[in-house]
Amino acid sequence: MLKAVIFDMDGVIIDSEPMHYKAYHDMFDEIGITVSNELYESFTGQSTINICKRLCEHFNLKKTPESLVALKRKYYKQFFESNSNLTLIDGVLELIKDYHSNGLTLVLGSSAAMTSINQIFERFDLNQYFKAKLSGADLKESKPHPEIFIKAAEASGFKPKECFVIEDSTNGILAAKAAGIYCVGFDSFHSKNQDYSKANKTITDFKEISYGNLSSILN
Repeated sequence: MLKAVIFDMDGVIIDSEPMHYKAYHDMFDEIGITVSNELYESFTGQSTINICKRLCEHFNLKKTPESLVALKRKYYKQFFESNSNLTLIDGVLELIKDYHSNGLTLVLGSSAAMTSINQIFERFDLNQYFKAKLSGADLKESKPHPEIFIKAAEASGFKPKECFVIEDSTNGILAAKAAGIYCVGFDSFHSKNQDYSKANKTITDFKEISYGNLSSILN
């Protein structure tokens, strides 16, 4: 029986990709590297520190991954604070309220830094709906490793088979599957070149997984 839902954040709750894109590319410009679209898209769903480690190895940079993280976060913070048009993805607040009002336990499992998670949750008053928030930046491994979803299920208080994950990235879907958790792939306008073939179900609208539809979807 379903008892908990684990949400990704970037690309599921918030369309923060334009902010991340600008922050990363401002950082790339500052340190003097050119990152192909293919390489950049492969980062989706991974934590900032792991992305920066990959950049240091790929470009043989003398800078530390931690210094790149600090640069990226500086640019992200600037853009976040100046972007008054930032909104939640269509339908997700209604879905969150629907699940919460029907007694499901909600947990966030995001690769974003906890500072970024808290900024979003405070701006849109989401803390009231979630039992726990987990940041991949605080963990040893990054998606597609299952650590974050294993810990998210533990934080929910329920078994993996009593949970499901909503993800929009290839890496996130692989992480959920490796954790043994049913995964719904959210293929939205905001998701670019991600592979949903490993998801148990793929949706394009949150209405497809409203609480009233879950019994027919997950059984």
